[in-house]
Order: sequence, then structure tokens, then C-alpha cells
Amino acid sequence: MTETAPLFEDLAEGPPGGRALWLRAADGPRLRAAIWGVEGAKGTVFLFPGRTEYIEKYGRAAADLAARGYATLVVDWRGQGLADRAYRDRLIGHVEDFNDYQRDIDALLAFAAAEGLPRPFHLLCHSMGGCIGLRALMRGLPFASAAFSAPMWGISMAAWSRPIAHVLGRLAPLIGQAHRYAPGTGGQTYVLAAPFQDNVLTTDPEMWDYMRRQVSAHPDLALGGPSLGWLGAALRECAALSAMAAPATPAVTALGTAEKVVDVPPIHLRMAGWRNGRLDLYHGAEHEVPMEVPPHRTRFFDSAAALFSANG
Repeated sequence: MTETAPLFEDLAEGPPGGRALWLRAADGPRLRAAIWGVEGAKGTVFLFPGRTEYIEKYGRAAADLAARGYATLVVDWRGQGLADRAYRDRLIGHVEDFNDYQRDIDALLAFAAAEGLPRPFHLLCHSMGGCIGLRALMRGLPFASAAFSAPMWGISMAAWSRPIAHVLGRLAPLIGQAHRYAPGTGGQTYVLAAPFQDNVLTTDPEMWDYMRRQVSAHPDLALGGPSLGWLGAALRECAALSAMAAPATPAVTALGTAEKVVDVPPIHLRMAGWRNGRLDLYHGAEHEVPMEVPPHRTRFFDSAAALFSANG
């Protein structure tokens, strides 16, 4: 029997009737998943969060999807949210290999099948979730379509630092230092440490406050910088995916013109070669298009719902 998990509904502001459960990945880590259902749903959207994120951050997104007729299933990836974390210092974002996240997806799919969640299944992926989601499509998992927001198909960094990052990412596990924070990062949670005026996530002060309220009220949801192990794993996965042809799955990708978090050229390159894909640019938007000003959010969820409906 699946065990009930906490869901901070007052902070999530999701549709009524949401529930969270503990799942177990095949290799052991305990994950948290939440389902927001819809009466007569047109299908279920698997929502793959980015690095540092957690279920409650997508309560409003689930409400947007519910208003368009879709149920939403969200996950706390291993190493973040309330899922099991690798180290005593909970603020270190760590994973040994990005294939570990595929085990998390397998647990989600098994849960969705056991629960009889409405089909077809669609993907909505943000940032790191876009990297994980692209691999899922490459694996041929049963998703009818995919909407991406600023997918992490490359990591933004200065050109001079890229070879150093690759070396550090390869060497750290070999010398027992994979758990160390990546250079320039630490145990601070970005939305609590950065001022709104200089933040790289959203231009909407109300959505910024929404995120801050959540991690202020429940510090266990927060995450700091990535580990050297995560950095090496992420660089390897981005390189591996870049060498593969785009899948046949219909897709749309949203990208803000003020993007500063993920590497932008790989997104343009990938979407230019995606036969059933389209790249939508959002003028002035920063990294988190689904949490941007209302016109951008409305456009994003309308676009995603149109894609899902066309492939339902």
C-alpha cells in the first residue's frame, strides 16, 4: 500500500483535492509524488521540476492545467524536496548519475498505472526536468507529447571555465570529493539569498514572493548549490543527449529572451532539428516562464494545452 506523504496545500495553491504519496525507486531512494486530479480529465501531465525545486512550487501550474482539463502528477526527484537526500547536509544537490532520475520516472509510471491515472500521458518539463524528460523520450517512454520550459540541454558558464568544470566533474568521484559544492556555489537557497531586483528566475514580484513563502515556511524543501558529482553527471548527460537525434514525439519549447541559467545555443540547435517540435520565444522573460508575468504564463499553458489536445 502506498503511504500518504505531506502536501503543503496552503502554500501550493493547487486545485482542490490534491494528495501526496511516498514512492520507492527500484534502487532504494524514497520519493514524494503528488497528484491533482480533474473530473473527466483529458489526460495526465507528468510535471518534471528543475534542480532545487519541489512539488508545492507547481501547485499554481497544476491549477492552470486543471482549468484546461488536465490532471497533474508532480515528483520530488531524489535529492530534493522531501525525497531522500544523499548527504547529512541536506542543502547539497547531489546525484551520482543522471540515469538515477530515470529510475524515479519508472517509479512514477508504475504508480500512475496502479492508480489508473487518465491517459494519454504528457510531459511538462522545466530546466533540469527538461534534460531528464528528453532522456525519457529517447527511451521511448509512453508520453504522447512534451512541453519544455528553458530545458537544461546545456549548462550556462563562461567559456574559460567549461574545461575546468569537465575535469572537476570527472575527477571528484575518483578522489572522494563528489560531495563538495561546485565552485562558486554553497549552502544558500537562491530565492532567499537573492534580491528580487537582480534575480534570474522571474520578472513577476508576486511569483517571486510565492516561491519565497514556500521555502521560508518549510526549510526542508530548500536546496543549495550542486555538488561536484552532480555537475559532472549533468555535463555528461547533456553531452550524450546532444549526440542523439530528436525523438518523434511532438514537442514545444518555451524560452525567455532574458534567459541566464541554462545554455541557450543547445536549445536552438535541438529545436531546429526536431521535426515535430517548435521553439517559442517569450520576450523579456527570464528562466521560469511558467512563473513569469501573467501574459507569459497564460500563453505558456495555452500553448502546452493545445499541444496536449492535438496529441490526445
